[in-house]
Amino acid sequence: MAVPGYQDFMYPFLKQLKDGKEYRLQDLYVLLANHFNLTDEEIAEKLPSGKQTLLVNRIGWARTYLNKAGLIKVVRRAVFKITEEGLEVINDPHLTRIDKKFLTKYESFNDFISKTSNDIKTPAITVDEEQTPLESIDYNYNVLKNELQVLILEKILECSPVFFERLIVDLIVAMGYGGSVNDAGRAIGKIGDEGIDGIIKEDVLGLDMIYLQAKRWKVDSTVSRPDIQGFVGSLVGKKASKGIFITTAKFSKEARVYAESIDKRVILIDGQELTNLMFKYNVGVSNEVVYTIKKIDLDFFEE
Repeated sequence: MAVPGYQDFMYPFLKQLKDGKEYRLQDLYVLLANHFNLTDEEIAEKLPSGKQTLLVNRIGWARTYLNKAGLIKVVRRAVFKITEEGLEVINDPHLTRIDKKFLTKYESFNDFISKTSNDIKTPAITVDEEQTPLESIDYNYNVLKNELQVLILEKILECSPVFFERLIVDLIVAMGYGGSVNDAGRAIGKIGDEGIDGIIKEDVLGLDMIYLQAKRWKVDSTVSRPDIQGFVGSLVGKKASKGIFITTAKFSKEARVYAESIDKRVILIDGQELTNLMFKYNVGVSNEVVYTIKKIDLDFFEE
């Protein structure tokens, strides 16, 4: 048989975790290949890019979707365990298949597949909805991007505060600020008092300065209005007019409203926007596969 689709892997993946034990992803590749009696040739079959096998890719996406629906949880890197919700699902005697349509009953799954880079929610696309090839590419591109942004945040939280400071420097320089990495590096992380974590040149000549506050907090944490007020107070003390507050967490609505209402220019960058900027400016990410969509050049055929 051919390698099953990623949705075909979902039910046996969850069923394998039914005993409540922890399983490594590497072990699940073997167990699920045996479950479907795949041959060595089928196990070795690769994607058109040649960079990953079909088996690994499809099981990986089955795992991602089950995780986003809350049916399994990550214990540690590439190690998984079934959740209480997952046990309820797999113990249902009437259920024999889990697919994308089934997972749309979970809000966390819908949040994942419908989230765009600017945090605007779009309607979740059902498996029955007709799409043009270009729409399908665009949709799946955003799913891949969202998953990568989640992984980036997880990785940032595993790293040290010093690394986070260096990441911010690399990002701001990549965006065209700070002159060079060396210039920016001498500024950030050298203050650490009065609510300021660093100072970056707005331009190469340093005609104006931007003050920074960086908070490496858990992604489900919230930066509140008092936190922003404290930062603005620090800007006043420095007689500064511009600041950037960067965090891996989220900002409360009150914090955003306050930042927009003051005469100081304060930019708030939360975890979603941070990873979006890293994605856009190629900081901490690299191209895996590049597809170029071409169209006919009608001018070429003009006689």
